Amino acid sequence: MHSETIGDYEIECSGLQLPDSEGWVANLVIYAPSCNPMHRNDIFPSQRVAVDTVFASEQEAEAEARACAIALIEKGRKKAVH
Repeated sequence: MHSETIGDYEIECSGLQLPDSEGWVANLVIYAPSCNPMHRNDIFPSQRVAVDTVFASEQEAEAEARACAIALIEKGRKKAVH
């Protein structure tokens, strides 16, 4: 699992291997800032992204989850400006 902070958001990207398969899927969770350091506010609960795609490796799946996270965060920033 790959964890990273982008601006005010913390993301966790992971590749999960499909049961009885060699394929991997992309999984993502995004946390927003919280006033309580013991609590994380998940604004995008842990879920599969790029639903129609099965990846050949865990790294490819994590990279796709990260790309989705960046796109969602940027979309949210643009929406906040308008």
